[in-house]
Amino acid sequence: MRIVIIGDGKVGHKIAAALSEEQYDVVMIDRNEQKLTNTANTLDVLCLFGDGADAEVLNRADVRHADLVIACTSSDELNMLSCLLAKRLGANYTIARVRNPIYYEQIDLLKEDLHLSMAVNPELETANEIMRVLSFSAVTKVESFVKGRVELIEFPLKKGTPLDGLILKELYRKHQVKALICAVSRGSNVFIPDGEFVLQAGDKLNVVASHLELERFFRAIGQKSMPVRNVLIIGGGHISYYLAKELLKLRMRVKIIDEDYQRCEVLCEALPEATIINGSARDHELLIEEGIREADVLVSLVGNDELNMLTALYAYKQGVKKIIAKVNEEDMTDMVDAMGIDSVVSPKSVTADRILSYVRARQNSFCSANVETMYHLVNGQIEALEFFIGTDAKYIHIPLKDLPIKSNHLVAAIVRGRDVIIPNGNDVIKAGDSVVIVTKNKKIQRMEDIFTDTGLLRTGRNGKEAK
Repeated sequence: MRIVIIGDGKVGHKIAAALSEEQYDVVMIDRNEQKLTNTANTLDVLCLFGDGADAEVLNRADVRHADLVIACTSSDELNMLSCLLAKRLGANYTIARVRNPIYYEQIDLLKEDLHLSMAVNPELETANEIMRVLSFSAVTKVESFVKGRVELIEFPLKKGTPLDGLILKELYRKHQVKALICAVSRGSNVFIPDGEFVLQAGDKLNVVASHLELERFFRAIGQKSMPVRNVLIIGGGHISYYLAKELLKLRMRVKIIDEDYQRCEVLCEALPEATIINGSARDHELLIEEGIREADVLVSLVGNDELNMLTALYAYKQGVKKIIAKVNEEDMTDMVDAMGIDSVVSPKSVTADRILSYVRARQNSFCSANVETMYHLVNGQIEALEFFIGTDAKYIHIPLKDLPIKSNHLVAAIVRGRDVIIPNGNDVIKAGDSVVIVTKNKKIQRMEDIFTDTGLLRTGRNGKEAK
């Protein structure tokens, strides 16, 4: 599969790194020679200097034979024009990163005229991720599958809680919840646990279930949800705008602090129900004056990772119960636990995951199971994928206990119609199901990749013909 990426920025580089690792044929186009040199030295991709909106450059990249063109420069206009040209020159599919709220609100109209296969808005996606995290006070991350019917959450296991020291096979017997602990991060190690695994304080647990069952799960282990009424947002960029818009719909009190006076004026007009303050997060007296100690949640979303982390640390010392910070640099996320920050969000990672899901869906478009959604978990050490199962799949109607599933691969959930099934060994996969797979193998392209021997699938291990 040949993929052309226009824009060697944070998002473009992350996508190129993931795709080249999975042996895709990748071409990178950028106007910055130094960035291209660094990329050529570190990744197995072809680098071309030039403008992605120049037809001559696109022809040099051979876009007429490209399966996919991804335009993710810092300019929305350049991205959309590049995709239009690429499509006219023969590219099969195109994806544009579109950040401007005005453009994105009209994207359905623009997609048809620009022949876009997909448009991604990193800021809107990030705001939606923050909203999901706020739905559970104890969690640090929430990912959704099957249009929100299944959620996968991450939360730290504290000492003395009912799960501390619990053997996993006892989870349902003791707490009567239909939830599955599908991955555990312990120090530098990551486990996809079996029933004999013993949980310990300090573990980071990844749990999959429906939203209702997750609420029951937290009630069962004694972690009550904290009501959110006052939200303090640091930074007035696009993420803050999208986030505040959703929070205000839920009748929450929202205050935004931003250094740019003109941006504050824009936000005052766009969000009349919010309180907009012109000031700096570095001014701690201002933060106290504007109610940081009374805030239920602080979200730091300025363009500087270091300032976001320092602001989050200050909020922690002031007793803020829930803290979320934007951190794009992956090397800095290891510092989060030590600083008391509940959650980090990364527009770069959110965008890359959306686009990589689309790439795998296109790769598998003629397979028996198509990738619908994909997320990287635990700093990229785990992947969670949603597959839609076709009628010609060889593994349908065979009990899971009879399927030759590889180690470190787990069928975490099956969605059948309106039912969310947390499967045991006797459950089967059927055509039309959506199946969530959790794996330590970051190169899963098809459902068949989780099996040790696809030759056993028609009959199953017990030798009986699958019906």
